Order: sequence, then C-alpha cells, then structure tokens
Amino acid sequence: MSPLLDELFGLDPGARERRLHRVRAEDPGLADELAALIALDEDESFLAEPALKPSQLVMPGRQVGPYRLEHLLGEGGMGQVWLASRADGLYQRRVGLKLLRPGLVDTNLRLRFSRERQILARLAHPHIARLLDAGISSEGLPYLALEYIDGIPITDYCREHDTPLATRLHMFEQVCAAVSHAHANLIVHRDLKPSNILVTPGGDVRLLDFGIAKLLDSDNGPERTRTDARAFTLHYAAPEQILGEPVTTMTDVYSLGVVLYELLVDAKPYRPVRGSDAAWEESILMHDPVRPSQALLQPVGATVPEPAHDPLALRRRARLLAGDLDNIVLKALSKPPEQRYPSVEALAQDLLRYASGRPVRARAQSWRYRMGKFVGRHRWPLATGTLTTALLTVALLMGMVQSRQAVAEAARAQAIQAFMIGVLESAGDTRDGQPMDMRTLLMTAVARGERELADQPVALAEVLGVVAGLHIGLGEPEQARRLLDRQARLLADVDPVPEQLRLDSLIQRGRVAELLGDPAGCIQVMRPGLPRIAQHPLSSPLPTAAFRAQLSRCRVARARLQRSEPIFERVGAIHASDGIPVGQVDALQRLTTLLHGPAAEPCQSLAGGRDSGGCIGSIDPSPRTTFLYSARDTDR
Repeated sequence: MSPLLDELFGLDPGARERRLHRVRAEDPGLADELAALIALDEDESFLAEPALKPSQLVMPGRQVGPYRLEHLLGEGGMGQVWLASRADGLYQRRVGLKLLRPGLVDTNLRLRFSRERQILARLAHPHIARLLDAGISSEGLPYLALEYIDGIPITDYCREHDTPLATRLHMFEQVCAAVSHAHANLIVHRDLKPSNILVTPGGDVRLLDFGIAKLLDSDNGPERTRTDARAFTLHYAAPEQILGEPVTTMTDVYSLGVVLYELLVDAKPYRPVRGSDAAWEESILMHDPVRPSQALLQPVGATVPEPAHDPLALRRRARLLAGDLDNIVLKALSKPPEQRYPSVEALAQDLLRYASGRPVRARAQSWRYRMGKFVGRHRWPLATGTLTTALLTVALLMGMVQSRQAVAEAARAQAIQAFMIGVLESAGDTRDGQPMDMRTLLMTAVARGERELADQPVALAEVLGVVAGLHIGLGEPEQARRLLDRQARLLADVDPVPEQLRLDSLIQRGRVAELLGDPAGCIQVMRPGLPRIAQHPLSSPLPTAAFRAQLSRCRVARARLQRSEPIFERVGAIHASDGIPVGQVDALQRLTTLLHGPAAEPCQSLAGGRDSGGCIGSIDPSPRTTFLYSARDTDR
C-alpha cells in the first residue's frame, strides 16, 4: 500500500483518479483503503492536534528533578531539550535537559536509566558533551542532564562561515575521535546527525546525545522494551536500522558518512523524487548515492535546496573532491556493513592519509596511484633533486665533451708535431747533398701532409694553415691564397671545426686579401666570423683579438682607399686639362698603386728618369704597401 500511496500523492487529481481506477479493477479492497487514506490527507482536521497532549509539567519555570526549566532549545519525535539550571542550590550550573515524552516510556525505564547512567558517565572526551545526570522526576518524567553547549549544527556553521575544505575535514576528524572514544566504552550513538554535532563560536566541536538511542532501545534480555518507535533520524539512518537488523559500530560509520557527505556537498547523498519517508527508505536501501564531486555540479532536487555558489568555485571544489574523497565517502556509505570501514578509526585514518597526501585505503592501490601520491607528497624535494641531477648530468656531459675535445686536440697536436719534426728532419735529404731552400721545404711539407694526414682532415687543414702563414711571411700571398682555398675545402666537410682553427683560417684569408690590395675582399672574407666572436668573446681570447685587429686594418685600408681615390682622379683630370701629360701619368701611377699595390720600378722622377731630389716614403697602415713620390712634386 505504501508505494502505491506515494505514487498517487505524486499525481495530479485527474491522473490520480485514473490510476486508482486501474488499481480498483485488480483489487477493489486495496483501492478502497487507498481512497480512504487520500480522503484523510485532504481532511484539514486530520492530525490537527498532536497525538500526545502537551504535559503541564513541561513548561518554563517548572522543576524537573533538581533542575528548573528556562526555555525550549529543541524538539524531536522522542522528546524535548530544555535549557535548565540547578534549582536545589547545591551549585550553579546551566545544563541541557533532555526530556523523554511520558507516553513513550514504560515502568522498566527507571531501572535502565540507573544502569546506563553509570556507563555513560565514563565518557570523558574534549569533543563530547558529557552526561552529567540522569533520572526520573517525582512526577515520573524521565530526564537526562547534559553539558550545555552554546553552538550551532556543524553543517550550518560551515555554510554560514564558508569554511574551507581543510577546516571542515579537521572538524570531522574531531567528531570521529569522539565517536571512537564512545565505541571504546562499548557505546554506540545510533543517531549521529548535524543537529547532534555542534560547533562553538570558537570553532570547537561538541557531540551530543551519546547513548540516548541505547537508552531508548536496549537489548538487555527480558527487560527489553518495545516502544514501537525507531530511535534514529531517517535521513542519517543506515540500511540495517531501517530493516530492523542488529546495530553495530559500523552503523555509526554509515551515519558519519552521511554527515561527511553533507559537509562536502552541502546536500544529502540521496535525492528522491518525493519527500516521503517511504521514498527516502527506498533510496537508502536500493539506490547508490551520487559521487560528491558530481553532486556539486548537478542540480539538486526540491527536497534539498541548492546553495548559491559561484560556478567557478564549485568546479574548483569538485576537483578537490574528485578521487580520494569521493572514494572515502562512498566506502563509508556502502550498504552492506562489511564493505564499509571496519571502524571509525579506519575512517579517520583514511582522512588523515588524504590530508597528508598518502594513498587512501578506499582506493585501489595501483603502482601508478601510489607513485602519483608519492610525487605529490614530495614534489618540492623531488623538483629540487631532479633539477640538481639535471645540472650535474649536464655538467658531467659537458666535462666529457670537453675531455674528448681535449684528447682530440692533444692527439692532433702530437700528430702535427710529429709531422713537422719529420719535415724538418728531411730538409737535408736532397740528391745533390745541398741544403733544401725554404720554398722547396714548404712544397715538400704540403705534399707529405696530403700523403700522411689524408685520414686526419683537421690536422691536414692545420698544416696547410701553417704553410700558408710561412708563405705570407715570405711575401708570397698568391701561394698562401691557394693553400687557404684547399684548407677551406677540407674544413667544409668537417663537423665540428675547432673554433681556433676556424678563426685562424679567417685571419689568414683576410691577411692575404689585404696583401693583394683588396681590403673590401678582406672584410667580406672575415664577416662570417663576427657572429661567432659576438657569441663567444672569451672562449678564445687571443685568436679573437687577432681577428679583430686584422678586420680593423682591412676597414682602415678600405676607408683610406675610398677617401684617396677621388683625389688622384681629380689631380689627373687637372693635369690633362692643363696639357701636362707627365703630371697626368704621375697621378695615374699613384692611383694604380693605391688600387693594386706598389709598382716594381724604383722611385724615380717621371721627367727623364732622373732622380729629382730623392724619394720620400709614406708608410700606409698596411705594412707592405708603400707610396713613393718625388720630393719635387710635394708642393703639388
């Protein structure tokens, strides 16, 4: 009948009548009972007055035992909680007085109160509101005197203060510690819910009503009293409580799971379409709760109002819940008791593991999960260690590369040294026994190098560079240029080329261009080395200085050429216009010397080939270029 009645209440009047008509066709008696119940629901006088009349003994100012009632703090199906003070004058203290409704107790309750009072008095925990007294007043009204806590339910406190997740978990761990202390004293709460968990203005948690459910539904043999009322709150009840099965400590684990869910999501784990008790029982027994991380992002039904939150904040909060917290809550809410945490301590330990970044027991212990937790827990030391290792590895690799380069340089130097010693030793090996002149020796060195160092292109390139330098010293730039061209072809096929060898080659090629009277070509040849000099100015300081010096000489020579060329052209033009061919020839000779180097003839006056007062030499910055002119022509 109950599911059908819930279904009919959820329909509009027209659909309800049609559904009732179909039920009547199958079972007329059941349809009549349903119609009668619907009529009672529509009758405004039904349950207009409480089934139990308010007792005149329970009102402000009346005395219950040694306590005087001040005002009502709260009321539930099993009784009321009043703020009361000590009335017998023994001491001044305010208490929360729990009064059981007289119609719900029997004559055996006095004996159970006396026995259970001794048990509950053993609870001494900083997060439990202590039971101070218990008894039955002279009027037969049972009461329990509890430590008065000035606070609000934990869910309301977190919602009003927008408490961070870490703080919510810390407060819940305090609740777990209190429940665990009670379990150690063989007491099961059986009615854990936010209204029994208060938070003081200072942020301390206090747990209320420990042992109340035990007093209401004791299982102590023949004295057991059946009140026909369930001592729990449906929304926080475990499946075994609804089914009437034995209650254990894992029942409190389930209720704590519901409280934790509500702390994380600000909503209950089940969302029945209808808000009736039958619908809630069906959800608790048959349906699985929505994951907390998903519940934050899904619209909540009418039974649980949706809190107003920023969507971005909700998504960030959902990401925090996804994973470990989802699994912890769902494990605590498992319907079979054996699949839940075996104790409240196990639940609290898993929350502590989550807070410290360790793997939680509610999740499969795969190596990837454990490794991710380890990395997350030690991310800063690991990052520092990884960076240090990377730096050491790079330094080691650089050292190995430099070591290999040094070994290669040493081997190349030894090969060149042995080669040059061999060349010098063969200087006297001529057929006629005469000493070998320098040019022949250099030609022999080149031929021998190409024969003996064919498999060492870098060493052969260095030999060609050395021989080219000797030709430059002998004033033979053409021979040096040919050797440097062969060296360039060798280096084009080598990777990498030693930086010093590359700079030396560019310097020599620039020097040859300068000696051949081509400062512009010198600059063009040396320009590719500028980026390397800019990037590594201190790696080869001496070759770098020589490179810059040679490039500067070429630039000075080109600047002087650009300034002097128009002057000589103008002088020649003046002589031509004056009809003085000798002066014109002299100017052209000077221009030719400027452009292509000095003439081979001795310094003589162009007028008749006679010495006209001797020659005066002016040394150009290029040390091998000399401009010669007649002393008689200086006034021109």
